[in-house]
Amino acid sequence: MVVTGLDRIVADPSTLLGKRVGMLTNYTSVTSHLTRGVDALQAAGAGLVVLFGPEHGLTGTAQAGESEDSVVDKPTGLPLVDTYGLGRHLDDVIAPHRLDALVYDMQDIGVRYWTYTWSMYDAMAACARLGIEFIVLDRPNPLGGIRVEGPELDRQYSSFVGRTSTRQRHGLTAGELASLFNRADMPREAGQAAQLTVVTMLGWARSDSWSQTGLPWVMPSPNLPTPDSVWAFAATGLLEGTNASEGRGTTRPFELFGAPYVDDRFVPALSSLDLPGVAFRETFFRPTFHKHAGQAARGAQIYLTDPEAYRPVRTGVAIAQTLAELYPDDFAVLPSRQEADDDHAGFPLDRLWGSAGLRQFLEHTTTRLDGRDDLTTDLAYSHDALLYPDQPAC
Repeated sequence: MVVTGLDRIVADPSTLLGKRVGMLTNYTSVTSHLTRGVDALQAAGAGLVVLFGPEHGLTGTAQAGESEDSVVDKPTGLPLVDTYGLGRHLDDVIAPHRLDALVYDMQDIGVRYWTYTWSMYDAMAACARLGIEFIVLDRPNPLGGIRVEGPELDRQYSSFVGRTSTRQRHGLTAGELASLFNRADMPREAGQAAQLTVVTMLGWARSDSWSQTGLPWVMPSPNLPTPDSVWAFAATGLLEGTNASEGRGTTRPFELFGAPYVDDRFVPALSSLDLPGVAFRETFFRPTFHKHAGQAARGAQIYLTDPEAYRPVRTGVAIAQTLAELYPDDFAVLPSRQEADDDHAGFPLDRLWGSAGLRQFLEHTTTRLDGRDDLTTDLAYSHDALLYPDQPAC
């Protein structure tokens, strides 16, 4: 079994003893025996004085783009501060607690447009500015740690689903991301590097599937119930920037996708592409909330058949391209939010992709279904790489 950073620091909490400690965390922070991380650290003697919650909240009851309004963690009596969307204003809610250290422990999923990553980034920058030690408790990447895929982020499209340049499927753990950010970005964001400590895992190999870790699966958001849904999210999450449903409001979010305008041509067109590692089944669904709520939609369910061969970014681009080609009068990217703040301004698809490239590609897609390989190769395939060696992470 993999020993997570949380399990390691619970076994030896010496680095936290005698300090005023805050914790940026949520319900995904559990020990290998499913004890809540906050409770395990308190029992080990860590001097926790405040908790900070991310998108979805500390307990995970809030939907996407929302957080909980609790101001106290009832089991411990600790004050609870909502950090979702605060960005540089995090300094204002961290400083009053006079912390010596801020601990981060949440489950990352290996995709750039995952907001927990950027909660970590913003909190680390705040700690760098405030002179507070930042401690990351590392966990496995559910998509593995060997292959990376997708474009890097153009900094002019920086937002809360991508502050700085990482690949869309980045192949890193939270601790590795924190180390990368601290070397490359903290001096620019905070004026200096953070006092960063990463409590690494024991026993994780970069090629491990989730089942090989021996760890219990705790769904990292209300819409990612299984490891399969995380693999799907790495592809169909791009549909969040379009008017097609990514399956929110169904029992299989991100595995189901489609729209009321989809017809019987869709699944055969997807299947004809012979995308590696996946298969598609025609399906019908009626979302209970979010896009097309209450309307009957037609589409597909994605099935992961070979994780080694599967290329989620390539797959996501192909799905969006097929929708644009088959339904040019109905399919559309969501409009730009001109009046929003910096984290939500512009086209949602641009924020997800990290540039205007995918949106512009889809807007100029024709109804031609043949000869597409050269286009999708330029957009997605060329970013696919084996970047990291297959060896235990350190």
